[in-house]
Amino acid sequence: MTAAVAAVAAVDVGFARPRQAAVTLVTFAVVAALVAGSAALSYRWYFRTEIPEGVTGLLGISVVALYLNTTSLGSVAIGDNPALLAPESVFFNLVSLGVAAVMAPVGRYAGDRLAVDVFALSGAKQLEGELSGIVRAVGRFTAVTLPPVEEIDDMDTYDPVSTEKKAELAETTLLFPRKLSEEDLRQRLVTRLKEEYGVGYVDVDLDADGTVGYFAVGSRAAGVGPTLAPGSAAIAVAADPPNNATVGDTIQLWRDDPEPKRVATGELRGVAGDAVTVALDESDAERLTDETGYRIVTLPAEAQADREFASLLRNADETMATVTVEAGSDLDGGTVGDVDTVVAAVRPTEGSVQPIPPRAYTFDAGDLVYLVGRPDAIRRFEAAAARGPEEESPGETPPPRDDDIEAADAADASADDASATDASATDASATDASATDASATDASATDASADDAAETESDVSEDADGTQRS
Repeated sequence: MTAAVAAVAAVDVGFARPRQAAVTLVTFAVVAALVAGSAALSYRWYFRTEIPEGVTGLLGISVVALYLNTTSLGSVAIGDNPALLAPESVFFNLVSLGVAAVMAPVGRYAGDRLAVDVFALSGAKQLEGELSGIVRAVGRFTAVTLPPVEEIDDMDTYDPVSTEKKAELAETTLLFPRKLSEEDLRQRLVTRLKEEYGVGYVDVDLDADGTVGYFAVGSRAAGVGPTLAPGSAAIAVAADPPNNATVGDTIQLWRDDPEPKRVATGELRGVAGDAVTVALDESDAERLTDETGYRIVTLPAEAQADREFASLLRNADETMATVTVEAGSDLDGGTVGDVDTVVAAVRPTEGSVQPIPPRAYTFDAGDLVYLVGRPDAIRRFEAAAARGPEEESPGETPPPRDDDIEAADAADASADDASATDASATDASATDASATDASATDASATDASADDAAETESDVSEDADGTQRS
């Protein structure tokens, strides 16, 4: 009897009793959020990806609708006749379902973020019931905050990521276990960005404390185009492929004329019914038409190592690049063993290409280096191969600035004034010197006359008899 009364009361709740209606709506909101959050957490744990939004919305609405239907059927079962179709009841039920629809995405987001952070902090790929370990991990974490959207760069040689995806990544804070090494922290960050945000490639410079120095993203190339060599093309033609033809086989296209004629030779890239995608030279592709069908002949051939390598490299984080060693750079005179990326080949300015050069090979200015490695390693190689700021030559001086010219002019004017003053002083000194010389000359002349007179007197003497001798 008590349960029946409670059921009737639950059904009769309406906006005529605002307080009871508010409590009921809050209860529905909490229940819908909890159900959606639990579903999101379980989905993330099992499938390692985000649950579709429509699923959580359906679950949140369903739990509220199930409660309303159950209470209504209980009222009917005990013989009551609740006014299910009354406008007040219909309006309250619609509001209840609307509240559930609004709160379900909130619960989905909270449950998914909780699952991501808990799994990241625990370091486990599965929950495995280690609740105690998860609790211990909370509070000992490293926070990595991604840069704002204007500082998120595009990776070279990769397709750019959409602006919406960059805005989603911008200033996001991710939690990781503490005491991870710098390389482990970087790998965990890259893995989370790929799995949780659908980013194809990530290039990041990360310190051990979680500080991001450089961040760039790129999307994975899709389709046939990125795997085509220069000068080749892919074209779909109507043909009857052999039942044992597989992607990668070397095939010949023959035209069904009265006399069969071979049109082109290429590589089979895809089969869909009677439509065949073939990769071949551009000149051969121009001869193909869609007016007639073709027959395909599969040729025996060994597995193409270059094709397999391109396929593997396409799905890996590593990429290929070419860098020229400039004169005066850090790599000018360095060796292959000094770099932390794979040097596939070197094309020197003179001589033939050096494939897979030894570690003792010395780089010279002008060498074109072919690299295979992670984008961050290639960036470091490019920085080392680039010439630093040009130094001033010993015999050259930088062009003077305007303020330097004015200062030089003022110094010259001061020097001219000083020179004029010195010249005047020199002239005065010269005049004084001349007067002194003249006085000295007169004195010398006087002294000379006196000396001559004295000498004459000394030379002229008298003998005892009065005779004068000289």
